[in-house]
Amino acid sequence: MLGISKKDMTILLVVIVLALCAPFILNPFPTGSAMAQFNAGYPDLMQRFVIFGIFAIGFNILFGLTGYLSFGHAAFLGVGSYSAVWMFKLLSMNVVPAILLSMIVAGLFSVLIGYVSLRRSGIYFSILTLAFAQMSFNLAYSVLTPITNGETGLQLTLSDKRYLGQSVTESGSIPVTNFFGLEMRSTYDLAVGGWNFQFNAGYYLCAIIMIVAFYVSMRIFRSPFGLMLRAVKSNQQRLNYTGINPKPYTLAAFVISGIYAGLAGGLMASMDPLAGAERMQWTASGEVVLMTILGGAGTLIGPVLGAGFIKYFENIFSKINDTVLHQWFAFMPDGLEDVVVFIVHPFVGKGWHLTLGILFMLVVTFLPGGLVEGGQRIAKLFKREKAPAVPPSDPEHHPKETPHVAE
Repeated sequence: MLGISKKDMTILLVVIVLALCAPFILNPFPTGSAMAQFNAGYPDLMQRFVIFGIFAIGFNILFGLTGYLSFGHAAFLGVGSYSAVWMFKLLSMNVVPAILLSMIVAGLFSVLIGYVSLRRSGIYFSILTLAFAQMSFNLAYSVLTPITNGETGLQLTLSDKRYLGQSVTESGSIPVTNFFGLEMRSTYDLAVGGWNFQFNAGYYLCAIIMIVAFYVSMRIFRSPFGLMLRAVKSNQQRLNYTGINPKPYTLAAFVISGIYAGLAGGLMASMDPLAGAERMQWTASGEVVLMTILGGAGTLIGPVLGAGFIKYFENIFSKINDTVLHQWFAFMPDGLEDVVVFIVHPFVGKGWHLTLGILFMLVVTFLPGGLVEGGQRIAKLFKREKAPAVPPSDPEHHPKETPHVAE
């Protein structure tokens, strides 16, 4: 079905269920409860989950299959964002042309960078991509200010002249991004008991695109092209000895990965029409590396899990301050409460990076395959069945047979 195996179909169905049911899954606690701090089912965060999931899926096609570690993929994310915002400024507020342009421009940009960077491999390739990303960041921050608006960032204004759409609404404000009339910020609230679930149009557009992107990556993984990329990762020198030139395959993987990054950048701008140079910093490139390794490089669903894991920590744990901690431990005596808050404080709030770093070290040390390997180990524990006890054989009832010797 759909050209994939039964096992892959199961994985795809899991991704579909997680994406479409996210408003319920990410809001497990009632709104007024003390544990509501851990709810993540609001539109902005859910959009980040799937957008960075797309970013990580694309990066995994390059790193997970070929083993080429790029530290410059944030450049394609930023280029995609700038392209989308310019499309909003010049053409219309429909997100479809903006997303398509972001993919095209990011793809062309990745051809240029990939053609130069792939002349080297290993650490030299990583350094080249990092250098290109930093050059792109500095160009966007200063030299290309007329195009990128420098440190302020590129954003929509009332003076924008759109050829296929209105420049100003009847109320005198800037039009909002839409999908053929359906506004991306349109949100339906569903109150069930103490729970409040939000269904956002922009999120579901991103979720559907992520599902399609995941399916495409799955087909790439299982295709002869994907097998060739695995051969490059396994032993590129041996592949050269067979007379096969791996450069076109690695360049194709690099470009596909760049298009995915451009798609993620275009979706970011579609949800919030703003593009800044900070999206092209090396830290953003390092973040997608962490997502892929944490989830499981070379696996299908791993990058999606890694992206959700890191974004959850970034947006949930970073909001836990001393006031929240004192509310949690208010049942303790005053002196003990202060001691516990003092111990926990460095690991939450502004110190959430410390908790993430510790978890990352634990995963890399004990789960080299990432979160996917952890899930596989847990599944094996449940599937393991005790073998039935076999009674010892009785020699009287089961005499040993003498081998027949040919005369």
